[in-house]
Amino acid sequence: MTESTRTARLSPLVMVAMILAVSMSFIDQTIVAIASPELQRDLGLTSNEGEWVINAYLVALAATFALGGRIADAWGARRMVLVGVAGFAVTSALCGATPDTSWAEAWLITARAAQGVFAAVLLPAAISIVYGAAPPEKRGRSTAMFFGLTGAFTALGPILGSYLLEWTWRTIFWINLPVAAAALVCVMLAPIGAHRRPGEIDRPGAALVAAGMALSVMGFSQATEWGWTSVWTWACLAGGAALLVLFGLVERRRRPPLIRLDIFRLRGFRVDSGVLFFAMIAFVPVSYFLSVYAAVSLDLDAGGASTLLLLYFLGFLLAAQVGGRIFDAWGAKPTILLGCAVGIAGYVWWATQVTTLDAADQHHPLLLAGAGIGFLLGPASADAVSRAHDASYGEVTGINQTIRNYGSALGFAVLGTLATHVFTGRFASSLVGLGVDRSNADELAQRAATGGGGDRDLSGVPAAARGAVERAVAQDFAQGMRAVLIAMAVALAVAFLIALRHPGDRPAQDPADVHELTAPGPR
Repeated sequence: MTESTRTARLSPLVMVAMILAVSMSFIDQTIVAIASPELQRDLGLTSNEGEWVINAYLVALAATFALGGRIADAWGARRMVLVGVAGFAVTSALCGATPDTSWAEAWLITARAAQGVFAAVLLPAAISIVYGAAPPEKRGRSTAMFFGLTGAFTALGPILGSYLLEWTWRTIFWINLPVAAAALVCVMLAPIGAHRRPGEIDRPGAALVAAGMALSVMGFSQATEWGWTSVWTWACLAGGAALLVLFGLVERRRRPPLIRLDIFRLRGFRVDSGVLFFAMIAFVPVSYFLSVYAAVSLDLDAGGASTLLLLYFLGFLLAAQVGGRIFDAWGAKPTILLGCAVGIAGYVWWATQVTTLDAADQHHPLLLAGAGIGFLLGPASADAVSRAHDASYGEVTGINQTIRNYGSALGFAVLGTLATHVFTGRFASSLVGLGVDRSNADELAQRAATGGGGDRDLSGVPAAARGAVERAVAQDFAQGMRAVLIAMAVALAVAFLIALRHPGDRPAQDPADVHELTAPGPR
């Protein structure tokens, strides 16, 4: 390896370009949820239609991740980052330009789905470039920095949303345009090579995995709306599972396959994937649940909720840097085990504090919970990618991200159902204790739950008891939040048990295997 190539590999511009490139998609995970109520009012959308503005993005993202990784290999990671950034910017502009007409719903949901497709093209390519950009002995620190900083962008959603919504909900999409412009300039200037692994793309496999993932994520996403007893929920989940099994059978016979499933024979990759699946249950839903809890139980505005989120992500970011160094020195296993243990302690501690309804009591648990995820996320992802061997970085990151997205969808569905069940049960009991008859109490509790705890129609409550009911809403929603945090700790405990099976080896990292992703090459 020449000195000029090593210098290119260490170029900070590569990191800056990739962080800017993916920042839009990470911010999008929370900022749209914050703007959803105003968006629904302005366009006259129902609550279910508003949910699909969010779900359309998640379903499209999950459905096309695997294909995005393969396309990045076949057509070049640098090229697909450019396509992904440009496409995300264009579809963001279309979201912001949604007409105030009868077909606003179709326009916005279609544009959101297109955003998800371009994000699926962008993310695997960007992650593979970051991994290949670092010399082998510093990949842990580089990937930890990347995941730490991009993860922190998730917390910016509520902060940006609270300011941008002072103008119009459309600005949450338009803000992506200047970010995309800066990202395109940086990617064009960064010393990223044009390595490709040309080959036929498995179209039948791509169609099967897209349909299977889309149905599965749709089933998880709609479970809280349709209910777990709904035939539609189970039809989506069963249909998605059947298509994914069929995809596995088809891929065994395809040459070349969309995904080299034989990589799952490697114990280290299986362990990393299992850890990431359960860690996402404890990580991605945090922003949503914490934002709602801050509003309902703590009576905080968006700025106050953002402060709590920033504490969580501060712990995440600081621990990510330490975790990357431990990974570089001793490998993935000790880092992942440390992260799971710290995360379990943080979430359990946090669960004991949420019912005090004092935000200050939660500052230290928030830092510790975020630190646990920060320790393990980068090392588990980097270790999985390092086991690519015959597969490429783009392909493996596509698999890796698909697994993470699946875990996130499951987490939202199960935890949302758990929070609703605990809140409605306790709130109905509180209402009965305050003099409301049981049937009316159950109806009021269900109405409050579907409004995220925020529905305050107290017409069926005796006037003298309404102040007590307001306090009961805050306390009972906090009980639901506590159940969510305990479930997140359980998910990390499962990840810890899986991590114990990690072989503890350090996969060979020959610099020649980097495919010269960042060597100067033809543009």
